Amino acid sequence: MITGMLAIEAHGLKKKYNTKQALDDISLAVKQKELFGLIGPDGAGKTTLLRVLNTMLLPDSGEAKIEGHELIKEYKSIREIMGYMPGRFSLYEDLNVEENLTFYATMYGSSIKENQHLIAPIYAHIEPYKKRLVGKLSGGMKQKLALCCALIHRPSIMFLDEPTRGIDPVSRKDLWKMLQELKNENITIIVSTAYMDEADLCDRVALMNEGKILDKDSPENLKKKFTKDLFGIRSSDDTFGLIRSLKAFEHAHSVYPFGDYIHYTDLREKVVVKDLLVYLESHGITDVEVKKIQPSVEDYFIALTAIK
Repeated sequence: MITGMLAIEAHGLKKKYNTKQALDDISLAVKQKELFGLIGPDGAGKTTLLRVLNTMLLPDSGEAKIEGHELIKEYKSIREIMGYMPGRFSLYEDLNVEENLTFYATMYGSSIKENQHLIAPIYAHIEPYKKRLVGKLSGGMKQKLALCCALIHRPSIMFLDEPTRGIDPVSRKDLWKMLQELKNENITIIVSTAYMDEADLCDRVALMNEGKILDKDSPENLKKKFTKDLFGIRSSDDTFGLIRSLKAFEHAHSVYPFGDYIHYTDLREKVVVKDLLVYLESHGITDVEVKKIQPSVEDYFIALTAIK
């Protein structure tokens, strides 16, 4: 149950591209001042949902309100209070950093000086390069500039489409730190990402796949919904053979690679690790490490999308 003022309230949103159902009856509620994540693989419908909510696309059916403004009837009012950072970099690469920022501020009747305090923590990273053409910036620097441009008119709600895609790990970490700090400015942030580990950086998330929302809750609550005991298994001898043997095990429920380990769940209510080791050894898999682990949001997502 959602309590408090809502920044986004959507019901029954649908959008179809030819035969592809990009959004399939999407309903969503996002609280004001919340950092909300849309989490899912490419093709899940994240970008389409963001574009519908920020008035760039018309839904085929359904309704929504953004900060109390009706999605279609009051789209101009919504555009005045929102910031949008698209997935594809869209700033002017033949202008320098400062010129881009000035241009976007002027478009909204604002100025860099007026909202300098809002972008200061982010702009500090790129200010030394303010006279550099944007086309010559690194990927991380471009994303930071795009975030500054989306913020310069002080929106009350921001839509960010996969802002960390394709940037280095340090820039990715910096960007999320900046988003966390923006919450203190009373800005609602809706961010999409295909990186499941980024779910833990959000207040709440919606897990999306094939145009549907599979579940929505806080990351911690989603992890609690993974009800089976989860084991991490690895062997220094033969990883492929380990996977093959585990999948052939009569009690196996799920088997999938996850970093350095194979994540495994069992059909039985109680798993005896010794029995599992004996089985693997009988199949020539030795030097095996088995440990019980805590599930991640990605583990829960995999369980939701598994073919039954």
